Amino acid sequence: MEGSSNESASGGSSSQRGEEKGIFEYFGWVYHLGVNSIGHEYCNLRFLFIRGKCVAMYKRDPHQNPHIEPIRKGVIGATLMVEELGRRKVNNGDLYVIRFYNRLDETRKGEIACATAGEAQRWIEAFDHAKQQAEYELSRGISARYKLNKEAEINLEGHRHSVRRYASGLRKFIRIGQGPETLLRLSSKFFGGSDAFEADCGDAFEAHQWKCVRTMAGIRIFEDVSNHKNGKGVLAKSVGVIDATADSVFEVFLNTERQKRYEWDMLMGDLELVESFDGHYDVVYGTYDPKYLTRWHSKRDFVFSRQWFRGQDGTYTILQFPAIHKKKPPRSGYRRTKINPSTWEIRNMNTPMGSSRPRCLVTHTLEIHSAFWYGWKNNQSSKFEKSVPYALLCQVAGLKEYIGANPAFHEQYSTTVVHSKISDASLSSAEYEDAEVQDEFYDAIAAESTSDEESDVDEELDQEQKVKLKNVSWAITSLALKRTAAPDQSKELDSHVSPIKIDASDLQGSLRKGKDDSDTNCWTSPSGERFMIRGKNYLKDNSKVVGGDPLLKLIAVDWLKVDKPADRIALNRRSLVQSEAGKKLPFILVFNLQVPAKPNYSLVLYYASDRPINKDSLLAKFLDGNDMFRDSRFKLIPSIVEGYWMIKRAVGTKACLLGKAVTCKYFRQDNFLEIDVDIGSSSVARSVVGLVLGYVTSLVVDLAILIEAKEEAELPEYILGTVRLNRVRLESAVPLEF
Repeated sequence: MEGSSNESASGGSSSQRGEEKGIFEYFGWVYHLGVNSIGHEYCNLRFLFIRGKCVAMYKRDPHQNPHIEPIRKGVIGATLMVEELGRRKVNNGDLYVIRFYNRLDETRKGEIACATAGEAQRWIEAFDHAKQQAEYELSRGISARYKLNKEAEINLEGHRHSVRRYASGLRKFIRIGQGPETLLRLSSKFFGGSDAFEADCGDAFEAHQWKCVRTMAGIRIFEDVSNHKNGKGVLAKSVGVIDATADSVFEVFLNTERQKRYEWDMLMGDLELVESFDGHYDVVYGTYDPKYLTRWHSKRDFVFSRQWFRGQDGTYTILQFPAIHKKKPPRSGYRRTKINPSTWEIRNMNTPMGSSRPRCLVTHTLEIHSAFWYGWKNNQSSKFEKSVPYALLCQVAGLKEYIGANPAFHEQYSTTVVHSKISDASLSSAEYEDAEVQDEFYDAIAAESTSDEESDVDEELDQEQKVKLKNVSWAITSLALKRTAAPDQSKELDSHVSPIKIDASDLQGSLRKGKDDSDTNCWTSPSGERFMIRGKNYLKDNSKVVGGDPLLKLIAVDWLKVDKPADRIALNRRSLVQSEAGKKLPFILVFNLQVPAKPNYSLVLYYASDRPINKDSLLAKFLDGNDMFRDSRFKLIPSIVEGYWMIKRAVGTKACLLGKAVTCKYFRQDNFLEIDVDIGSSSVARSVVGLVLGYVTSLVVDLAILIEAKEEAELPEYILGTVRLNRVRLESAVPLEF
């Protein structure tokens, strides 16, 4: 692999600004998954190549075989959707699967897979960039709109003039992953700058107070000194810097192979994967010999679940809970124990200038019910060092030592960016100019695998090389955060119009407004002071400031029970928007959060302005922009104010671009914009929401919505609206009437 670059696959969005910036090309090896004509599943190693909005799939690397023809090719259109499905067992190994489908016709779909979660994420970013490129091309003038409509019809043809205009520009090659030999050896290779208190760890304040109580084996042990309540135990965490990428550490940690586990885990060396669900959740059975951990010499076993997801910033969060499973009843000769609930967070760190060695910060947090903790902390007792919680805290140190002793982990596994003129390319642009591309990419990728295609795998790989695979930040900001003046929001609303007085008594939703923070099953509207947003100098120094008062006023909340996800609730005759009082408001933002469950729910927030929107403002640009622009800007910041600490870790405090994480639909009409957020469109979001719903009656949740500022003229950011949901009861949801 050529040297690494700081520019990642997602870093190429600047090419949208004009053709003089050049065209991006992404390429690398993936696995093509599917079912052939006789119903057999296949997993073929393929070389994928993205250029502009064109995609081609090859049996061999076209750079090394210049005259090879693609076996599949297609075009990325505005209706292409990409979903990360998580980890799946394929041929006795684990792959990370990506699904493609047409949002207008989900029967047209296909799948590819990668060896690591990080590689899968980089391919998702590559397709997202290609989709933006297609949108850029197809949104210029009348002819562009015609082409966009043609893409919606799926029958597409390559437009030669668009490709030719790129011929004189600069091409940027972005290589994702490794070659096929390295890809197939990945399991044997992997499994056989800043500190924890970075300012950009979260976008909402947390109540934890972490204090370092010990350092040992290159890691630090922290205690939450604010969590001493009623003797329920101690919240502790171990933190260490590991010289490897977050992707590599994640793969090592999830691996249950006994021999590899013995290399670093002194507690859970014998693990067995019992069952996997949805690509992001599994159940594991384990045993350990406790003779060095307890005074009893009986054997012990345990069952626990692992749930994981990868944030938009590349951070892995893994939740571990004690569990039961029918396949693993109590075992004769063993005493069943409950492993401590814990979380793992693995986050890439900035590489120091002049160094190519990757680093990541690993944090293991767990709940400890031990009478020996305080004695050990004060150096008065060593009994804690013979306990299971102590062994769990030492797992970070084990990972650090194991990876430090294996040079293979110290390589930088990221995208490689190479700049070259078009004339130097291995792949001729004429291939795309002359090709009659008839299908969008999901059509091409989903086509049946022929017997000829499958037999070709034998020609490329030895028999032994066939696809046989073995196989939310918890830190607190310690920087001094200065309260700055609230951003000037007057430019967002029309200052030439006198504000109206909004009478909330005429605007009622099904969920009542709370009297104070002690009230339950209600909502309130907090200020933005709990949230961190981009400051005026963000583009220069990444500084964030404390949020001010929201621009829009939360006037009502509906908590609805529905048979299936309901869109365009604002058009319902019983909706607040359709009331006489609602029609008189200058503008209403309807935020419809669709919650998947049995039954389904909709949390509908109604935000109103007291004046019309300024036509030259960022908000107006968002209201009247296309869905691509809206998806790239609409942001939500979550925060669990009160609740079980594991739920806080699952939800996190990082801002999320909703349109990049789940499917969002936008409906603009009259004096309102409705945003329908389908949480069920993402398996990761579904699993997190399922976890939250189990504790919802004990949770106090804060949400802030805003439009992400990306240009200097748009800074500083401002908060559109906030809501606090105080211990909402599921049974209080009102059926939606049509």
